[in-house]
Amino acid sequence: MALRFIRLFAGLCMLSGILSAGPAAARPLQQILNEGVLRVGTTLAPPWAVRAADGALTGFEVDVAKQLAQDMGVRLDLQIYPWDRLIRGLEAGEVDLLAAGLSITPARALHVNFSRPYTEGGIALATDRQATATVTDLADLDTPDHTVGVITGSVAEELRQRVLPRSTAALFATAELASAALLAGEVDSLLAEEPLPTYLALEHPDRIDTPLAQPLLHRPIAFAISKGDADFLAFLDAWIAAREADTWLATIHAYWFETLHWRRALDNAAR
Repeated sequence: MALRFIRLFAGLCMLSGILSAGPAAARPLQQILNEGVLRVGTTLAPPWAVRAADGALTGFEVDVAKQLAQDMGVRLDLQIYPWDRLIRGLEAGEVDLLAAGLSITPARALHVNFSRPYTEGGIALATDRQATATVTDLADLDTPDHTVGVITGSVAEELRQRVLPRSTAALFATAELASAALLAGEVDSLLAEEPLPTYLALEHPDRIDTPLAQPLLHRPIAFAISKGDADFLAFLDAWIAAREADTWLATIHAYWFETLHWRRALDNAAR
């Protein structure tokens, strides 16, 4: 009888283990501190994250993740994901946090908890200086004579229909093709995700302008963590507030998004 009971108990334990098997549980803040490693997921997308010629990772999010880990007193384990696997990797417990230029949306918030924004992205306008030399207002561009380049299927394509509905749209499959069309004078302006418009103006200041003081559409960018860890979320919000106050975040953002110094540094290192 005792032997049968032991076998039954062992079988129940095995069944319980099978039923409970699944994604690894998210690590709470205290466990991360105890184990001394912060696992951060990001994706390769300049200037958010870039792989240098020697294989090293650099970029805005890399700097952010390094500083965050340093301020926590832990080692950084930075893991690269395809864009469409970022949230799944977090939900599976493979990483503790996402720092990947991830904007806050209601759909994503069903799966993750977002911190307060620590930077922002947006859709901005780059224009051909000669074609828009007499333009003084955004409404001046909303005519059939003005051709706006946009990437097919992008948020910018839908935005053009709302803010410049009378303009003529020119659709391109990639950002590279859209940029080339603007430089070749085939379109009068380009509506695209920053920092592309800013980079074009920096690279070709005599030909390309970014006439608007602010992007036409703002995207708040935040850390994403697994559901259920209020302490981790509170820490991240406090870290962002502190690094905004000492201007560290603004300084790093300016370097990666408002200059081309980082690109020149990569080119020099590759030689």
